[in-house]
Amino acid sequence: MSHVGYSGLFGLTGRWYVVVAFIARLPLAMSQLGTLLLVATTTDSYTHAGICAGALAVCNAIGSPWFGSLTDRLGQTRILLVQCLGGAAGLVGVVATRYFDAPWWLTAVVAALAGFALPQIGQLARVRWRPIIGSHGADGRLVTTAFSYEGAADEASFVVGPMLVGAFAALFGTWAPLLAAAALLLWFGLQFARHPSASLVSPAPTGSSRIPVWSAAFTVLFVAQFLIGNLFGSIQTGTTMMTRAAGHAESAGLFHALLGIGSVSAGLALGRVRRTPDHARRLLLFATAMWVLSLPLLAVDGLWGLAGELVILGFAIAPYMITTFTLGELITDRGRLATAMTFLAGATGLGYASGAGIAGRLVDAHGATAAFAVTLTATSVALGLAVAARGLLRRAQARAAQV
Repeated sequence: MSHVGYSGLFGLTGRWYVVVAFIARLPLAMSQLGTLLLVATTTDSYTHAGICAGALAVCNAIGSPWFGSLTDRLGQTRILLVQCLGGAAGLVGVVATRYFDAPWWLTAVVAALAGFALPQIGQLARVRWRPIIGSHGADGRLVTTAFSYEGAADEASFVVGPMLVGAFAALFGTWAPLLAAAALLLWFGLQFARHPSASLVSPAPTGSSRIPVWSAAFTVLFVAQFLIGNLFGSIQTGTTMMTRAAGHAESAGLFHALLGIGSVSAGLALGRVRRTPDHARRLLLFATAMWVLSLPLLAVDGLWGLAGELVILGFAIAPYMITTFTLGELITDRGRLATAMTFLAGATGLGYASGAGIAGRLVDAHGATAAFAVTLTATSVALGLAVAARGLLRRAQARAAQV
């Protein structure tokens, strides 16, 4: 590939950094499904499972922007060290509450604490790329390549993460995935925190914390990511119910991983596009694709049909997310970038919590198809949002280009 392709990008950091930054984000990708599966199998309630997984996601959505703001002001290394240690302890605590058969609400409290501490590695890796590229005097177009890679890497983590959940659950039991996630966070998360690239992200100047992150355009992007979270939460819940009903509860993670196969492929392909895109138009295109491709979920009645539909739907997801995060980076002041990226990631977590919680209640009452109705509702609203906000986002991109 050319010097503005992935080989040129990875040549700036070395391959080991790419490996560390990818594996370090897996614990977050494993934590929600791992909690959902563990609580569902030990309490026999998808409502309780959805609440516990949702508590983790909500508190991650609350904690991530706060920690992100701290990294903007104090640098990444110290804050990440605290998050990795706290997040690992919290995941072990979730397993302990189920091992000792504690009340489900106590599991929810511990899951909330774990979620608050868990770091958003993918978003902090995004923040590092612009200074990495600048420090090497590399082609500025690599920033677009970097964001496409990070979007694909996030999606790949939600392929590998659920696969690991399924594999560890099948081999050792439903308690194992969260313990494995804690171990990965301690080893690779701490390496990411101490990597020399962290020092390239200079603390923001005094007073930059008063620069506003929120604008009308950023609010649209926040809602867009909330709706993606709805999609993830409802699909995870519906998939978990269908696999358990078929007698293969341990394979829930493997099925959910199928959603990311097409998503990763599409995300990596997006990084090969060289011309400056109209991001508002892209958002509308990918929102339309998500809506169309989510319609067949309502007709799925078996695991084979579910597998095929998840792969196909995935092709629209990473491009949609890459577009929202790229726009968020473009319209945000450099001194507030970690805050903005973690706000968008937090929106995904909030959406996951509401999607999983609503779908869990509907699944207990009406079955898996009710969960997928939540998915279709989310993609329908995402399409309407992309239509309504197209002009606003286009103007925001134009203003950012003039700065």
